[in-house]
Amino acid sequence: MLRNLFLHFRPTTIPEPTLRFTLSWGLGGMAAVLVMLQFATGILLKFVYEPVPVSAYASILILQNEVPFGKLIRNLHYWGANLLVLTVFLHFLRVFFTGAFRPPRQVNWIVGLGLFALVLSANLTGYLLPWDQLAYWAVTICTGMLAYIPGIGAGLLAIIRPGDEIGPAALKLFFTCHTALIPAVFVGLMAFHFWRVRRGGGLVNPQSSAADIHADVSRVPTVPCLIVREAAVGLALIAGVMLLAVFFDAPLEGPANPGLSPNPTKAPWYFAGVQELMLHFHPLIAVVVIPVSGVLALALLPWISPGQTASGVWFISKNGRRTAGMAAAVAIIVIPILVFLDETLMKGSGRLLSFPPVAGVIIFCLTIVGLTGWFYLLRKRMATTESETVQAVFTLLFVSFAVLTIIDIWFRGASMALTWPWNGFSPRP
Repeated sequence: MLRNLFLHFRPTTIPEPTLRFTLSWGLGGMAAVLVMLQFATGILLKFVYEPVPVSAYASILILQNEVPFGKLIRNLHYWGANLLVLTVFLHFLRVFFTGAFRPPRQVNWIVGLGLFALVLSANLTGYLLPWDQLAYWAVTICTGMLAYIPGIGAGLLAIIRPGDEIGPAALKLFFTCHTALIPAVFVGLMAFHFWRVRRGGGLVNPQSSAADIHADVSRVPTVPCLIVREAAVGLALIAGVMLLAVFFDAPLEGPANPGLSPNPTKAPWYFAGVQELMLHFHPLIAVVVIPVSGVLALALLPWISPGQTASGVWFISKNGRRTAGMAAAVAIIVIPILVFLDETLMKGSGRLLSFPPVAGVIIFCLTIVGLTGWFYLLRKRMATTESETVQAVFTLLFVSFAVLTIIDIWFRGASMALTWPWNGFSPRP
């Protein structure tokens, strides 16, 4: 029975070219290792942690100061959680830029997006549990964004945060979701995700079409050719997380104080880009329109850009690499300029979509005109295919959001004003 289960997880033989590390960078396997690490360390933390406001912070202090290896276990859990977000996101980028979201893998693309959402949810719900100032006010910022969702926002906020502030009910809800609900759904989706990868033929041969994978390409036994490589990557990853946990402690500020808001108050780093958007757009646009449009576009991507069957070639073609690089350069140059103009012309008031002041409308209109002209340049002057154009647009938006995230983390100081990182302001982890 165990043999049959293992063979469902991995085939007996695989195409030899798929062993190349640069094809996938082992990111999917790394994410699976980090998930198992989170489960193991999370179970150990539950023996000490008490999910009530009067005891939560004290239990963290006991864990760190009195429980043998307690601080190490918490550090492993903290760094594993942050690395999981980064690893899953890099895996998402790898799948996109190698075209692995196209048929017959479109269903698994949707499942992968769901897993990414669950990882973010797990990190946010776990972020509150230490019940210190950093956790309390970061989650306050994130949950407050729900109020801007038309129709259901107020109801969702009332469920997650009864009353005017985060209290015992919110902590209990976050603890239950973090330790029971999200893990249960995640395990089911992750198993289905791996099964769909196996059903889709595994990794795609970078030198052959999908139809050739099971025909002319030489095959090698999974054991030891693949398993040894996966074990090496997994052990190296665990060693890296252990080094982080030994030399860098998970942050812990003073106990949560609802009456004393730190300045600045920032969301966790993986939501910093949305917080930065709120400084420049109306909250409805920043919290609802832009994120929902992005998620829908990603979900529909296999049908928007069907292209050819996934081939495993990075950036589609030479022209695709050139246009993607151009898009990244445009975002890196233009976004900081727009942020600076908004800060100086509008005195940080943001709201580029509100009519007064006129400067915001002018900047927004110029941005739309510039994007339209750039899109025309891609299609007409650079003769990009549909898939190459979609890739360039995605790269532009992705790098723009990454730049906004960096600005929010490192270049926002007191009162969220622009500042240099070395001017007495240290970014939050």
